[in-house]
Amino acid sequence: MNTGPAPAAVDLAELRVACSSCSLRELCLPAGLAPREMEKVDRLVNHRQKLKRGEHLYRAGDPLAALYAIRSGFMKTCVLHDDGREQVAGFHMMGELLGLDAISSGSHMCDAVALEDCEVCEIPFAYLEQLSRELPSLQHQLHRIMSREIVRDYGVMMLLGTMKAEERLAAFLVNLSQRFAARGYSATEFNLRMTREEIGSYLGLKLETISRAFSRFQQEGLVEVRHKRIRIRDPERLRLILGQPGP
Repeated sequence: MNTGPAPAAVDLAELRVACSSCSLRELCLPAGLAPREMEKVDRLVNHRQKLKRGEHLYRAGDPLAALYAIRSGFMKTCVLHDDGREQVAGFHMMGELLGLDAISSGSHMCDAVALEDCEVCEIPFAYLEQLSRELPSLQHQLHRIMSREIVRDYGVMMLLGTMKAEERLAAFLVNLSQRFAARGYSATEFNLRMTREEIGSYLGLKLETISRAFSRFQQEGLVEVRHKRIRIRDPERLRLILGQPGP
């Protein structure tokens, strides 16, 4: 357990980018907190870290020191097998927390790597635990985020276990669309920060299979693909592939 000095208070120059004024607060750890509670969280989150594309935030085996809220950019979590193969475990965007995998064992189970230039807010875990005991609403939000991760992991297991290749890709695109929409961005037009190889690794598919599925979606008028730019032309039909009704 970290017993170092408590985080310093955020100075006035930092208030512009504190949790209380962050546009992502309703998606992140402080969601639903009262103003007085937000002041305590602002003092907790007093350090931000910038990462260049390809840089590691942490590696498998590193001890748990903090959780990290993505302020900007896209990251992936992945596991490197003994034979050198990389298995992508997830893709993470602004407003999401990284590092939850280390809470049970005290050390990270995977690598976290920037897919583009990123900025993350560092949340010292020892002090987060302490503040969670003082603020039941913060503890509830942390539990809600952890539950959301469990549900997401279960969804991936179902996806890999029961869906065909085109269903897996459709589920992936629909999920990204919903996550971008929740952040105020276009639900139908966005850039893919990950490569097709990384998408295939995440979905349990070969690169050739991913490429064929994208080509078929484009031929059928479901999507338009220009390099990494994706435009979903028929969201309803894309959802119907998954057996989901329209909005």
